[in-house]
Amino acid sequence: MKMRTKILLFCLGSTLCALIIQTILFKDASSKLIYNQAKEESNHSLQYMQNEIYTFIKSMESRLINIYSEEEFEQSLKSKMSINDLRQDNHRLAYDFVTKNFETSKGVVALYIYNINNEIISTYRRAVTPKHNYPTDIYEDIEQYNSQKVLDYISSDDTTMLISSYYNRYRETDMIRFVLKIYDNTNLNSKIGYIVCDVDSKVLKNIMVKYCDQKEMFMWLQPMGDRQILSVGTLEDFDQNYYESNIEQIQAGEMKDKTDLVEGQHVLFLVEQDKYNLSAYSMMPQDLLKQNQKVLTQNLIVIGFTMSILITLSSILFSGGLTKRLELLTQTIAKIKLGNTHQRVEDSKNDEIGKLGHDFNEMLDKIEYFIGHEYETKLLLNKAEYKTLQSQINPHFLYNTLDTMSSIASIQNCAVVSNLCQSLSNIFRYSLDMKHSYSTVAKEFIHLKNYIYVMNVRMVDEVEYRFDISDEVLQDSIPRISIQPLVENALNHGLRNKRGIKKIEVNALELDGKLQITVKDNGVGMDAEEMNAKLAKNSKDAVESGSSIGLYNINARMKMLYGEEYGLHIESDIHHGTSVYLTIPRVKVEEVETWQK
Repeated sequence: MKMRTKILLFCLGSTLCALIIQTILFKDASSKLIYNQAKEESNHSLQYMQNEIYTFIKSMESRLINIYSEEEFEQSLKSKMSINDLRQDNHRLAYDFVTKNFETSKGVVALYIYNINNEIISTYRRAVTPKHNYPTDIYEDIEQYNSQKVLDYISSDDTTMLISSYYNRYRETDMIRFVLKIYDNTNLNSKIGYIVCDVDSKVLKNIMVKYCDQKEMFMWLQPMGDRQILSVGTLEDFDQNYYESNIEQIQAGEMKDKTDLVEGQHVLFLVEQDKYNLSAYSMMPQDLLKQNQKVLTQNLIVIGFTMSILITLSSILFSGGLTKRLELLTQTIAKIKLGNTHQRVEDSKNDEIGKLGHDFNEMLDKIEYFIGHEYETKLLLNKAEYKTLQSQINPHFLYNTLDTMSSIASIQNCAVVSNLCQSLSNIFRYSLDMKHSYSTVAKEFIHLKNYIYVMNVRMVDEVEYRFDISDEVLQDSIPRISIQPLVENALNHGLRNKRGIKKIEVNALELDGKLQITVKDNGVGMDAEEMNAKLAKNSKDAVESGSSIGLYNINARMKMLYGEEYGLHIESDIHHGTSVYLTIPRVKVEEVETWQK
């Protein structure tokens, strides 16, 4: 693809990606906003409804508490009269109590008074017809009238009024049940009976209808751990399973800590009563969110289409002026590749492409210069090689002369002169071999021993030498002429002014995976701290000011070849001697070329 096409695709892709990301983020933000608003509105609606229901329940409780004003009846319960006597003395108590304490608007349909042994004492039923029939005793069918909840409540220590319900098959509707325990007023820990009041559910239904203001909303009341009391709203067929599963969970007491729940296409809200065990639930479909999101998505698609057209037009206009200059640049490069090296880019604008053309022209000029310079360098190298071949005559002449002197001395039975000539020949041959930069530890010690032999002849064997070479490092590589200068330094600086026995010890071993060579003398010593500081600094001036085979030179070579962590380290004790440590990596001679790369 041409650059213009790439620019166009890049701009379109960036715009579409930005719109997609914006759509996703805005969709999530919008959904959360709508959901939170619906949640807040639903929670407020449920809370207001619960407040009104609470007022009704509280008024029912205050009327049921009036049972304590029936002092004769309370005395009869405390006296533990027989059930027959209690029934005979109080057979109209329930009727009188209802007519005295409850208006018709309260919807009381039945009232039952029991002793603590769950025996009925007095009953009130508002109407007894085939269509309006209520039980004479709630325990005549415990399962049908959900009476087990009452028994569990009476046997518990719960002092709050119980709210429960049962389904009246005659009325074909649910009845709300309130149960209040009767305590001995002289001993509040002693239960002597209880009163059960059944109320028509339409009383609470009228309250709930006021707050169920959306046709998609479905609301119901249900105590935790008990059956549903009442429901208001429309429940579509596809919501039935979800609704029933929630009913079962609440009845089993498994939704105690949930305030709102989103599952599939439904949102469930819960508001509990502050005092009584009666929670209000509201359920609405998630489709309300989808309707809003559909409009949002359509708008974003229109925006994306419009933006794509604008980006396409603007990128075509913008890329035209940019790519034309780049095409000229590529054409110039193609001509140069064909051999027209004098061709140059003509672009005088002061921008990135103009600077690129200027730098490209400068690069071509330098390439032409380097080509000419390289040609001149090759000529100089050829001359240097020729001179090098000529200079090899002199070293070979020296080797041959020393070998001849050694042979003559041997024939004349002069062993010292013969050996001296042979050692000098070996020293010169080893030192002047410039073809091989690296040698082995073994060859370095052979060279060292030739040097020591010559020095012993000069110094009449006044220095004792001791060698300790580990076999495993003999074939390790080492830069040529690295050990002999260390011994020479010990002779010239450490032992020159030493009186008495003079000793030099040379060691070579493997230490922590590295090669360490040590030269120790028992000479006059030196300032090791100052010397180590100069070696660590590795100053060029120090190297040039010292001897070419001195410690500075050796240290500089090692650091240049192996790195700053390698080189020389000195330990010295004034008047007792000096130890020079040379540390380098362990590399076999055959591995040197690979290791250097």
